[in-house]
Amino acid sequence: MIKLQHIDVKNCLTATKIPGIDFVINPYVGCPHKCAYCYAEFMKRFSNHTEPWGEFLDVKHPKAPIPVRKLGGKTILLSSVTDPYNPFEKQFNATRSLLQELLHAGAYVTILTKSDLVLRDLDLLHQFPSVHVTFSINSLDDSFRKIFEPHASPIEARFEALRILHDEGISTGVFLSPIFPGLSDFRAILERAKPCANEFWFENLKLRSLYRRRILEMIHRYYPHMTPLYHEIYLHKQAREYWDQYMCDIQEWCEEEKIDAKIYFGDC
Repeated sequence: MIKLQHIDVKNCLTATKIPGIDFVINPYVGCPHKCAYCYAEFMKRFSNHTEPWGEFLDVKHPKAPIPVRKLGGKTILLSSVTDPYNPFEKQFNATRSLLQELLHAGAYVTILTKSDLVLRDLDLLHQFPSVHVTFSINSLDDSFRKIFEPHASPIEARFEALRILHDEGISTGVFLSPIFPGLSDFRAILERAKPCANEFWFENLKLRSLYRRRILEMIHRYYPHMTPLYHEIYLHKQAREYWDQYMCDIQEWCEEEKIDAKIYFGDC
């Protein structure tokens, strides 16, 4: 059961230090996809929510419109700590309203989502001078999705949405995030997606103290044969060696396949 509430905010536009991005827009606080690994769980510290992550959603209502005159040539990401197309977007249209405001801003807009609901706004996407849609996909196995991303769109629905957007002339990409050691086959994902994606981003699984125990327990429960590998990486401090080699593998493969790759690996 999701706890829903509506909150007033000054605006939804926030400056960011994300590489290559000037501003982020998060239409919601919280995310009902309930991804077990979601780093955005830290937002609970600032939202006064006591509910578990994934069991609350605040719908933002900006008091002021987006200052579009200041955004010409700027890069904007929807979204960084929520999914702009979570299932409740069908009801509240918070993301659609913000896209309508951005239509004539002259900004470079990137949408990051795990949902095929983005297809609903294809009419708006066609009107943007520059818009890019990236789908977060880290496995071809929907049983994996049901375990770690229980309320996100099925993997096949994301690939179909990727294909449709590409066929409609919308710039598209795939974000392999987070890459799960031994479980995410980046080559298989890229082979499947490269006919319909313009670029690929990569991010490693970072197990911070907030949810490290949870993920390790889930690995032990659902993928017990992977437990030694995860303990070696995340408990025995072998993460740097593992991910350095993984990065080299990605770079080498992408160069051979002439794939545009952006790698955002960080400390674990």
